[in-house]
Amino acid sequence: MEFINGIIRFSLKNRLVVLLGAVLLIVGGFYSSQKMDIDVFPDLTAPTVVVMTDAHGMAAEEVERLVTFPIETAVNGATNVRRVRSASMQGFSFVWAEFNWGMDIFQARQIVSEKMVALGNALPTGITPVLAPQSSIMGEILLIGLQADTTSMMELRTLADWVIKPAILATGGVSQVTNIGGELKQYQILADPQKMDAYGVTLAELEEVGKTFSNNSVGGVIRDYDNEYALRGMARTTDLEELGSTFVKRANGQPVVLSDVADVVIGHAVKMGNASQDAKPRRYPCRFETTQYQYPERNGENRDELAGDPKIASRGCPDGHAHFPSGRLYRSLRE
Repeated sequence: MEFINGIIRFSLKNRLVVLLGAVLLIVGGFYSSQKMDIDVFPDLTAPTVVVMTDAHGMAAEEVERLVTFPIETAVNGATNVRRVRSASMQGFSFVWAEFNWGMDIFQARQIVSEKMVALGNALPTGITPVLAPQSSIMGEILLIGLQADTTSMMELRTLADWVIKPAILATGGVSQVTNIGGELKQYQILADPQKMDAYGVTLAELEEVGKTFSNNSVGGVIRDYDNEYALRGMARTTDLEELGSTFVKRANGQPVVLSDVADVVIGHAVKMGNASQDAKPRRYPCRFETTQYQYPERNGENRDELAGDPKIASRGCPDGHAHFPSGRLYRSLRE
């Protein structure tokens, strides 16, 4: 009590000093509020760099031993790294490198990039780690569902990958768009072992054809007077019959084409997960997209842009394909 009484007596005897201090605090607080970063979802995490590695065909144990562990070891000794976490699953590896508070995120990404280069041949052939886009765990801001009654899930996935995703990424401040669900379109070669044995075609030869078919070739140029004309072999196509006519080898003096030993069909990739909306995964082919934002101060403006008009993602979509219940929810939260 004596301490509090002393403060009161000092304030009463030095009114001018107290008033002047209060004015300075108000002015300083107002100035700080104008310069302060304000966001709808403030970032509460330390500067973090995520290293993603695609290792299709590997089991989780192999991914941990051959991919995740070498990356963790390389990143562990980096400057200002305070913690390293990782997750290994079938075909994928994720490593989170957390840096000390106040570390510049661009410098942190540069340090991790240098460590990835130093890995050299420590990783299996054909596996290259990449840095995830610069976004925070707090940056997930909008979910968009794509539904249709008559369009197949494969067509919805193609629409989301080639129309909607580029439209969202074109919005300033968007760091990453993740597609979940649907069926990823693939041109598949279904080999027939009996036909391959009859024509003497090996699986390695069939694999080599699959890597090179439907590719254009360069034939140099032809100079005519003062003009140059580029020569190209036009072989790129999406027609299944033309793809089936790809040359494989010669057997008994006769050409063997792809359709002689295999069926070329349009199928979808093996699913590693799925998405649904309103618990209707069967009736409505669904696509979800998660939009994540970067760190820049103008994030609030970007979020307002998307939330104010979530149908920005429907540019180029056929009528009746896009539904935005999550966008409406986000808009109501902002209001």
